[in-house]
Amino acid sequence: MGSMVLPDLMGGVALLLWGLHMVHSGILRAFGPDIRLLLAKALNNRFAAFAAGIALTALLQSSTATALITSSFTSEGLVSLVPALAIMLGANVGTTLIVQILSFNISAVAPVLFVLGLVAFRSGARSRIKDIGRVSIGLGLMLLALHILLDTLAPAENAPGVRVFMNAITGDPVLCIVIGAAVTWAVHSSVASVLLIMSLAYAHFVSPLAALALVLGANIGSAINPVFEGAHRDNPASYRLPLGNLVNRLVGVLLVAPFLRPITEHLQAWQPDLAKLTAEFHMAFNVATAIIFIGLLDTMARLLKRLLPNRVREADPSRPRYLDESALETPSLALADAARETLHMGDHVEIMLRKVMAAMMTDDRALVDQVSKMDNSVDSLDEAIKLYVTKLTRGSLDEREGQRAMEIISFTINLEHIGDIIDKNLSELAIKKIKRRLEFSPEGAEELSAFHKRTMDSLRIAFGIFMSGDVNEARKLLVEKAHLRDTEIAATERHLDRLRDGRPETIETTSLHLDVLRDLRRIHSHICSVAYPVLDAVGELAARRSTELNPAAPSMRPSTQALPMLDAPE
Repeated sequence: MGSMVLPDLMGGVALLLWGLHMVHSGILRAFGPDIRLLLAKALNNRFAAFAAGIALTALLQSSTATALITSSFTSEGLVSLVPALAIMLGANVGTTLIVQILSFNISAVAPVLFVLGLVAFRSGARSRIKDIGRVSIGLGLMLLALHILLDTLAPAENAPGVRVFMNAITGDPVLCIVIGAAVTWAVHSSVASVLLIMSLAYAHFVSPLAALALVLGANIGSAINPVFEGAHRDNPASYRLPLGNLVNRLVGVLLVAPFLRPITEHLQAWQPDLAKLTAEFHMAFNVATAIIFIGLLDTMARLLKRLLPNRVREADPSRPRYLDESALETPSLALADAARETLHMGDHVEIMLRKVMAAMMTDDRALVDQVSKMDNSVDSLDEAIKLYVTKLTRGSLDEREGQRAMEIISFTINLEHIGDIIDKNLSELAIKKIKRRLEFSPEGAEELSAFHKRTMDSLRIAFGIFMSGDVNEARKLLVEKAHLRDTEIAATERHLDRLRDGRPETIETTSLHLDVLRDLRRIHSHICSVAYPVLDAVGELAARRSTELNPAAPSMRPSTQALPMLDAPE
């Protein structure tokens, strides 16, 4: 019997963690944007922030998630430190509410939650209904996991090997605190670890004193994760919030630990049920910590700001501005962040395109060097956006979210290709013109400038289509693509006419002129790629492509009047 306890226990914990994950992800998917909006509005004072922290963590069932969201706000300067610390005090209390509810024997509700969740998930017409179904299934899994844990531990209560092992590792309260912190840090959830401690205490695998010591450790462990995950190493100020929360927990544990034995004796006399005793101690500890520290947040904030100053760093154009890792669990927000970052990348490409043409017309070598540096930034942003969206797609996205993710990756790839054409082709042509001191003919320079202006205008239109999905603008962009192709042909013919006339400047720049036209047309083709998903969504892409492939199909059939002419003798 004893040999099967550990595998069954690990399976129950794994099921519990997966249930927590489903609830957490379902809530974020269904209400993520609303939660962030509520959080932003509740930051006027510490008490409103404290209440928002309780509500948010009770919904998410994860103080770590609340810490990561709040850390992203503080690192961007959207939230001051005092209300952010108040949110974390509320989050520590909020994480105890679900533990309180699950301390009661409500495992019979699990089948009902499974049925309701399955019906909502399978038949929900809207994404939010499906996500609520996910939450219901997750809650059912959590209740089932607790039932499995209790059923696993009950028969093994008298197994001598298991009891000796548990007594050995939980005999010292200090060791219990360390173990509780390590386990909670490993599973990234104080809810899961406290529920496990409740199950162990209920089955008498650990003493009441050891159970409360493990709870203290769990409170420390849940504050460790945001220190590593929510902070940025290049900016000490990003450590203020997670470190302040960790200090609150550590001070609370240091105040309680010396009196843990008498506290255990008094609580046990009042509450004989060890599972409920564990849950109530968990709540009492976090409420007491919040009461103690809510009035000291100003002093703590000043101390943290002094110890961890904000590092003023030079603006790095290759550094992403909008890719928020904490938004990855809310696909709509993450996709919006990725789209904003793609526009940021597009701004770089637009500047490159403007500067390379200016360098070519004014023979400015410094502008060419700037374009080369900007291409490195474009490459870095392209890689960052693709990695970010790839992380997002590892989760389950609905059809529209998956399509939008692919649109973002496709547009970033095309922008990166445009950057390469500018850097590898147009810049090289500009350097060639500068080195050889070549000059375009006035007519040729005017043609290239006009062609370049139309390409720039199309790029700005493409940015609008990328964000709005406007079908009419997408149609106009592809019409402009056809017109620009005709313009290229006409410009090439005029250039050849000047070449036949023996214009010296035309003869010197003939290959240069034609190469610039070709590269600008290639850039325009990459720009137009943004229109294809929009037209494909309304069913126009296939018809348009068939027309482009065979534009003269109706007129190529000879009429009956033309047939005798075909047979006429020469």
